[in-house]
Amino acid sequence: MRLSRIHHVAIIVSDYAVSRDFYVNKLGFPIVRENYRPERDDWKLDLRVNESTELEIFGVKNPPKRVNRPEACGLRHLAFHVDSVEETVAELEEKGIPCEPIRTDTFTGKKMTFFADPDGLPLELHE
Repeated sequence: MRLSRIHHVAIIVSDYAVSRDFYVNKLGFPIVRENYRPERDDWKLDLRVNESTELEIFGVKNPPKRVNRPEACGLRHLAFHVDSVEETVAELEEKGIPCEPIRTDTFTGKKMTFFADPDGLPLELHE
């Protein structure tokens, strides 16, 4: 068996319009597909991260709240590689998206920080 790469990461959001604006207009991910699914009464938005990876955003009504502290088993956070953490933090903050202080990953020696999506999903920037 050879699992060669991540095809997509799926995220359930509580407010489709707010999350669509966040991921498309603020973070700048291009839309691949956007569909309303009447049989499920939800929206499915596929966004391009790179040539082989997509984010799937599912807008559903009344999803359960994300457990945050203490952290629960499952997806802890989603990390994005960037060339410059400082430049990306400046761009996010210009768009009204606060970030944690930049720190150095003790294992990789690379700069990193966290911010959150509209539902509080932790997102990481890592050089």
